[in-house]
Amino acid sequence: MTSPAVPRRPSRWLSRTAVNGTLLLSVLYTLFPLVWLVTAATKDTGGLLSGEAFSFKGFDLGHNLSQLASYNDGVYFRWYLNSLLYAGGGAAVCALVSVAAGYAFDKYAFRGKEKLFGVVLLGVLVPTTALALPMYLLASKVGLVNTYWSVLIPVLVNPFGVYLSRVFSASYIPDEALEAARIDGAGELRTFWSIGLRMVMPGFVTVFLFQFTAIWNNFFLPLVMLSDQKLFPLSLGLYAWNSNTHAEPGYYPLVVTGSLLAVIPLIVAFVCLQRHWRAGLAAGSVK
Repeated sequence: MTSPAVPRRPSRWLSRTAVNGTLLLSVLYTLFPLVWLVTAATKDTGGLLSGEAFSFKGFDLGHNLSQLASYNDGVYFRWYLNSLLYAGGGAAVCALVSVAAGYAFDKYAFRGKEKLFGVVLLGVLVPTTALALPMYLLASKVGLVNTYWSVLIPVLVNPFGVYLSRVFSASYIPDEALEAARIDGAGELRTFWSIGLRMVMPGFVTVFLFQFTAIWNNFFLPLVMLSDQKLFPLSLGLYAWNSNTHAEPGYYPLVVTGSLLAVIPLIVAFVCLQRHWRAGLAAGSVK
């Protein structure tokens, strides 16, 4: 005599449904602003103010792009290049500095190493906005205010990137490989550049992406440091335009279309580097 089949417990089905429903809501919540941005960028001023941003009625994207390129002698794309310089150059140098520092903290023994690393960890707890005014005063003393360097230099060091790089160095670089290079006659700098940096490349890319996103979205530091409109990044330039929308509604299409174009470099960076980024995050979580 066969025993009756045990019915499947509904708790597992309910749990799976709850998880999938939560994930779906999270995806919709994340994509909703982007969908609004894409559709709103196709509207003129009247279409935006009428509340029909989610329809493609009155498609005017070409005219908006033309206005964006020609307004004030194309200052928007000057801001675009400035942001690429600040974010791309700053993130690349910061990632290299962070990886080198993390490598040194992991592979070398020197007096006061852990205490110095504790200071680095304390730097993670300090909000960047709290450092803006002291950095402005320092930049003012050396004559760097209202220059590219006033925005670039402060973003070249990231305490969290140093901490993350030490974790990656411990996970990715075996001491045996470094010893083999030293036995073959390689110096410390050559060992780091040819072996250490290449082996910890997922960590380099991870720090680069974090810093690139932070610099690209940075607003307060350029606001404090810069007064020349030609040096503005996109975040500050679009803010200046948005401040004028109350007096001149014609700025609305410029702000919305400019915001849509401003998202593109972030998407491209994450799509192109996602393989290294995923590997880096997985290694960091396991460690």
